[in-house]
Amino acid sequence: MAGLTLERVNKRFGSTQVIDDVSMQIDDGEFIVFVGPSGCGKSTLLRLIAGLESITHGDLMIDDQRVNNLTPPERGIGMVFQSYALYPHMSVYDNIAFGLKLAKQEKQTVDERARHTAKLLQLDGLLERLPKALSGGQRQRVAIGRAMAREPKILLFDEPLSNLDAALRVQTRNEIARLHERLGSTMIYVTHDQVEAMTLADRIVVLNAGHVEQIGTPRELYERPASRFVAGFIGSPKMNFIAVAAEADAEHGCRVEIPAVGQRTLPLAFSAGSGSANEATLGVRPEHLIPTPSEHGEGLEIVNVEYLGSEAYLYLERDDGELLVCRSQAPSPFRRGQRVTLDFDPLHAHLFDCDGRAVPPYERHAAPAAAQGAAS
Repeated sequence: MAGLTLERVNKRFGSTQVIDDVSMQIDDGEFIVFVGPSGCGKSTLLRLIAGLESITHGDLMIDDQRVNNLTPPERGIGMVFQSYALYPHMSVYDNIAFGLKLAKQEKQTVDERARHTAKLLQLDGLLERLPKALSGGQRQRVAIGRAMAREPKILLFDEPLSNLDAALRVQTRNEIARLHERLGSTMIYVTHDQVEAMTLADRIVVLNAGHVEQIGTPRELYERPASRFVAGFIGSPKMNFIAVAAEADAEHGCRVEIPAVGQRTLPLAFSAGSGSANEATLGVRPEHLIPTPSEHGEGLEIVNVEYLGSEAYLYLERDDGELLVCRSQAPSPFRRGQRVTLDFDPLHAHLFDCDGRAVPPYERHAAPAAAQGAAS
């Protein structure tokens, strides 16, 4: 097990900047997930950590040792790839033991580690089987076992569940979570699936175009996103965004004028510079929108209702053709074609400035005692 530090790591392919000045500290035993859209650089960053790609600028430290020029085996890294990459002619036992044999470990050590790893992964009853006789989830566990058997300091996972069907994804995700709990090892996991990120991670690193948007726990990213990008990427369905006119309010934070809703006061410290109205984006998650049946035909039309068993999602069409999503308890009293008005709790609202950065909470400062005495 080991901690890991990235200090202003950059990666260029020719003139293309793929990783842009990334710095972070990963603690010993943490489960870190890199998440972001396709092409954001998450797999490249994982390959830089593994030593499969060279770092253009910056330093990579493992247990306070600079490892930029070390090979993957010298770094003590184990990696599980998107494809299982198992040898089809080898048994489960031989696939798990292969790396150890390649490293010329003693026969007894190879046998002990291979069997111990298989037991941890609940594969000890399948050691004689060939990969073709295994399910997708079992094959992925063999691939994990091959990486684990070498007892690496850090385990890396590059989208390991993307080849599995929905049921197997859930099962294998739970197995990886239990494995981390048993081993307590440092794990770094790459995925584009924010559900995997939210359910597995101690902390999530959200990447966008090669740079870090935000690092935090799943709850921090969901409840306090630092940018509109993070707010839109974390959460399913994603956060609703509405263009609004915002104005600073010295007493309460700020006031926003919302189309089809009206004016609301938010406890957020919006700064409008000169004090005039300014463009901003209001963000409200589906569970925080409150629909009410319209009495006089005003409001927005429900164009679709998705029933998901314990809940339902209402899709409302705005005047500009964009959709808002609202969560309702099931069975939902709402139906397609019905018109509703919307409201929300200001405490659950987010506001993003013209640069897409989150507006911080408003904190009213008490007047100094001297000033209060003079006023009285």
